[in-house]
Amino acid sequence: MIVTVTLNPAIDVSYRVPRFQIDKGHRVENGSKTAGGKGLNVSRVLKQLGSEPLCTGFLGGGSGAWIEKKLIDEELKHSFVQIDEETRTCLAMIDEHGGTQTELMEKGPVVNEQEIEKFQVSFKHLLEEATMVVASGSLPAGLPPDFYREIGEWARAANIPFLLDTSGKSLELGVEGKPFLIKPNKEELCQYTGKSDLTFQEMIDAAKGICAKGVEYVLISLGAEGALLVGHAITLRAEIPVVSVINPVGSGDSMVAGMAFALHNHYDSVECLRWACACGISNALQATTGTIDPQVVRKLLSQIKISTL
Repeated sequence: MIVTVTLNPAIDVSYRVPRFQIDKGHRVENGSKTAGGKGLNVSRVLKQLGSEPLCTGFLGGGSGAWIEKKLIDEELKHSFVQIDEETRTCLAMIDEHGGTQTELMEKGPVVNEQEIEKFQVSFKHLLEEATMVVASGSLPAGLPPDFYREIGEWARAANIPFLLDTSGKSLELGVEGKPFLIKPNKEELCQYTGKSDLTFQEMIDAAKGICAKGVEYVLISLGAEGALLVGHAITLRAEIPVVSVINPVGSGDSMVAGMAFALHNHYDSVECLRWACACGISNALQATTGTIDPQVVRKLLSQIKISTL
């Protein structure tokens, strides 16, 4: 069983606004409302690929109850820890004419010590059945900045692969937990290294440096330029076909899901990278975030060129 961790989920509300303008009022159709969070996107894609993931993290208040109902509707197994404060809401304004997306993301609830202890007990119990752990997204207030390092250490002690997709300080400290794989994009890798930009070779060198700290693989998503998979003994580059993107949001989460699915099925490194990219592309071809078409994924697999560097 793959356990996905979403510590700071949200109700995601998006509105499509033709010619969005600052300091102007806009009449819009009813917005779309989804149970959001990077880990929940990973869970949805895994479900669409035929896996049966279990979602965990923190939920609170009426917003948390709404998310839990949506997960039930989507037949996603879940075991969230209930907290006193309200789960956050995030708002996206999509300008179809201008091609822009403006997001307002609430910081989220503050998790207290008792709630953290409840999660620790619950998570360690889930590890007894887990075969893989995937943690994604930001940390809510109240959690120590090295919480992903702790999760990594618990998973490592249980001999369970841990995949981590986060950024900033959470990524920097999470690497210390020696996850099996991390998935930064170029911007996040730049932030990790403290540089404003990185050349292709510098990205590879940075990934090799992370592997030297105990991480097995670094999956670097590069948008239309494909991806890199860097390990101790391999460096693979994926070149992807040109497609007409509909909605790129969630493609990184879909890549993580594709990678987790392939690893869980014991595919080799080349096929794992191929599946990760195919799922990321398929998500970009869908209007709904965290959604793929398994048939499209399988068609895309043969169109992705993998080379060894």
